[in-house]
Amino acid sequence: MLSAARKMGALCLLCLSWPLLASETHIEIHGSNTIGADLAPALVAGFLQKRTGQGTERQPGAEDNVLLIQAGQDDNALTARVAAHGSSTGFHALLDDTADIWAASRPAKPTEIDALAGEADLTALASEHIIAIDGLAILIHPDNPLTSLTLDQLGQIFAGDINNWAQLGGADLPIQRYARDSQSGTWDTFRNLVLGDRYQLAAGTRRYESNDQLSDDVSQNPAAIGFAGLASIRDSKEVAVADGDAPALKPDRLTVASEDYPLTRRLFLYTREDNNSNLVNEFIAFVLSEQGQQIVDDNGGISQTPMAMDPEFDDNTPASFKSLTQNYRRLTVNFRFSEGHTRLDNKAQRDLTRVIDYLERENRQGSDLLLIGFADQQTSELRAQMISELRALSVVRALREKGTEVDAYTGYGHFMLVGRSGGRAGQQRNGRVEVWVKH
Repeated sequence: MLSAARKMGALCLLCLSWPLLASETHIEIHGSNTIGADLAPALVAGFLQKRTGQGTERQPGAEDNVLLIQAGQDDNALTARVAAHGSSTGFHALLDDTADIWAASRPAKPTEIDALAGEADLTALASEHIIAIDGLAILIHPDNPLTSLTLDQLGQIFAGDINNWAQLGGADLPIQRYARDSQSGTWDTFRNLVLGDRYQLAAGTRRYESNDQLSDDVSQNPAAIGFAGLASIRDSKEVAVADGDAPALKPDRLTVASEDYPLTRRLFLYTREDNNSNLVNEFIAFVLSEQGQQIVDDNGGISQTPMAMDPEFDDNTPASFKSLTQNYRRLTVNFRFSEGHTRLDNKAQRDLTRVIDYLERENRQGSDLLLIGFADQQTSELRAQMISELRALSVVRALREKGTEVDAYTGYGHFMLVGRSGGRAGQQRNGRVEVWVKH
């Protein structure tokens, strides 16, 4: 909750006409440009309109990438300020009590979790709110003939080890690299997933605060390559991405919502556990509701509301898996785990309710579901099979605790990997439970 003095400091810089209001009538959201450019303002507007029954007004702040939103008038007005200068800036605003909500396009870092440990646990379900699934789209010029790249190739490109498109079968053009700036959660995600410890960003790479501007510049330059959130593909061309020996996947609703796409990421809002105003708590609940998730869809993100889809199997899909799922469609949700083999992470805990809501909405029963567990590469096929079955069983038990009985579940071992096996990242991506529903 913001003190009156700090809120005055935050607001007096904007414009004299913008009123100072108590925390029960005002929300401060700071952080990610990916979230703050369009998604957060749309969610705030939808929430304020629902809360007041009136339309909203928007006006720019005194700084770039700051937006003021208001619904209602005079003493009945509700307001919000969205400052979108990068995920790291949002953490510092939450830490020094100048923001109610930190918007982040990456998870909180250990150092950030430790810094706030005396006041809130940023890893707790009450603090960490996954509001959407997004993917980093790898963008090239529409005339570039490439259709796919591996994570290793991307690392080599952005490190400067691959310098000409001809090395990849393209035109004889020196590659020009565009990247988000160092304050961006989009950059943090790219650095972690693509560059890692092996590569450093090449000198001379052009850096951007805005996803949209980066994408627009890529679409005008045949030599360019860049990355941005899915909502900012615009007129650029996205390529499919492969992690290790796993199939190359393009970002679409199923591959991103299920987090199978290698450059998938979660978008977060962080709060101080239960130490929030009622207005902030109501806003978070709205964002996580089906109405809020529809706004996510409408603004270029991927919502977490489950949908049944027919997946496209490639030539490497085992015949046994096709037979297993032939009478089912796949839901756009995977259950993943935070520690070890069977502890559901924060998103999965909320996905339990979402799957139950889907069954009720579609007039289905738990008996219509098939849960299929998967494991990362293990020392033996038997061990992988046991782990994958335990994962599926853990979701069955969690649904049963919420009153939904699921009878059909199985494990598929360490087959059908969606990422490079081995290591923490591989375990998290490959160790999953898919949800299938009868036709």
